[in-house]
Amino acid sequence: MKVSPFIRVAAGMLLAAPVLHAQWKTETYNLKGGWTAIYLHGDASHVTPAELFKNRPEVLQVWRWNPNPDQIQFSGTPAQPNANSSEWTIWNRNDPDEQTLTGMIGQAAYLVQCSGSAATTIQVPITQKPKPPAATWLITGANFLGFPAASPAPTFSSYFASFPVAIASPSKAYKYIGGDLTSSNPMQVSPTAERPDRNTAYWFEATTVGDFTAPVEYELPGTSGLAFGRTGDLITVGVKNRTTSSMTLTFAPQASEPAPAGQPGVSGTVPLTRRVFDSATQQYVETPLAGGFTVTVPASGRMDLQFGIDRSQMSGDADALFASLLRVTDSGKFTDVYLPVSAQVASSAGLWVGEVSVNSVVSQVAGSPGATTPRAFPLRTHIHVDAQGVSRLLSQVFVGTLNQPGNLTGICTKESGLLPSAKADALRLVSSHLPLDRAISGSGGFSTGSELSFVVTIPFDDPTNPFVHSYHPDHDNRDARLAPLPAGQESYNLRRTMRFTFTAAPPDGSTITRWGSSVYGGTFSETIEGLNKNPLNVGGTFQLRRISEVADISIN
Repeated sequence: MKVSPFIRVAAGMLLAAPVLHAQWKTETYNLKGGWTAIYLHGDASHVTPAELFKNRPEVLQVWRWNPNPDQIQFSGTPAQPNANSSEWTIWNRNDPDEQTLTGMIGQAAYLVQCSGSAATTIQVPITQKPKPPAATWLITGANFLGFPAASPAPTFSSYFASFPVAIASPSKAYKYIGGDLTSSNPMQVSPTAERPDRNTAYWFEATTVGDFTAPVEYELPGTSGLAFGRTGDLITVGVKNRTTSSMTLTFAPQASEPAPAGQPGVSGTVPLTRRVFDSATQQYVETPLAGGFTVTVPASGRMDLQFGIDRSQMSGDADALFASLLRVTDSGKFTDVYLPVSAQVASSAGLWVGEVSVNSVVSQVAGSPGATTPRAFPLRTHIHVDAQGVSRLLSQVFVGTLNQPGNLTGICTKESGLLPSAKADALRLVSSHLPLDRAISGSGGFSTGSELSFVVTIPFDDPTNPFVHSYHPDHDNRDARLAPLPAGQESYNLRRTMRFTFTAAPPDGSTITRWGSSVYGGTFSETIEGLNKNPLNVGGTFQLRRISEVADISIN
């Protein structure tokens, strides 16, 4: 059965969204009195700057740099903070009008002002969710960046040997050293003397375009890192060695710190495995990633590593979140990277979207006993399964930012459940063959080998009843004096019993990846009562794809 283009687009939109992850790690930043710059490799937007620094009154202002490819190239000195510039987003402790910075996102550079002199050092811990390395170099020459360097790192000259345009003349690099902003702060650094600090942001006056992060680079499927979700079983991590020497990499799993207050708790570490092809047996072997492992990447070479997950080691309800980190270091001390790893207990919970393809209608015409239709008829179908396994057939569903405390992305059955300011970004899905505004609970199971059935009742006076025509006197359920008529006079109560039987393989004999995990389907049958004196029986096949793993639904 083919899925309509709309469903494919909708699924792509939601599956492309970041997967929920909750790995936590605290980094400590050394701030000086006056102005210094830091770089966050992780996301700390779970709290506002006011909450983040409430016990650090020394922190007066935080300015986030927003790279703008259209900005004017600076010459001689880096761009200065400017409250009226779109390149800066500000949080000023003492000025409510300058508090547009509501959260400190990851892979971003920040300019911080603290009280005291340049000789004062303030240690500020920031708990954050690590993100894979990322950087964007702009040809305008105003690049404010940080790097996932180890400690002590090689000098700039060695670090940027494979990306020389960053520091080769006429390019220049600068760092903030505390104190007031002057002609010497930020200070130009010497490539042969300066060593990148992972928590420091540097200005680069380099007119180039690129995505260089380090001499050793890591390629992942997305910003959520190794996000297995409920059904994933294999993720490939690419490693690129840009140097002219072979590089030994060490991979070591680490537990996440406890989640901050108000954030989803971490149920446990993700039981990672490493998948390696055994040439002797011609089979893949998966080994638990208990104590870590090392690999050697040749000079100017690339390597793919495959990681799996042992789901037998995970237990809990559908909302249980497993999260941890995969720390990667290299023998050249170019990188010290924390890759986020997350997974949830395998479950059918979430929103499933697809179609029923009706290809059989048992004839009620005497002498015409056939059942096969000339062509299949599609019925859009949306089924949500909650954490308790309750399945609901939905006539319409919205996916977007909910109008609830926390404003999380979620699922609701009416537009009123969405945050008004975020409605434009929400997704609405409708099954036009069902009565309006229904969330119909089913009986049976949503799993391979099970049958799930729904009973859909359509009252005689329902606007979607096919016998009802509001402006036709013979079908408005009113007599000649406009008095209401009961059921059975001009229209009839209808009853649809829809049965979904889940099969272990596609009914048409085809092969579909992850059938029975992220794709379900099978045979469909339906009995319709009330349209004819005899029940009508139709049949076909169905296919459903999960587009959201959110187990909660707001039925409003």
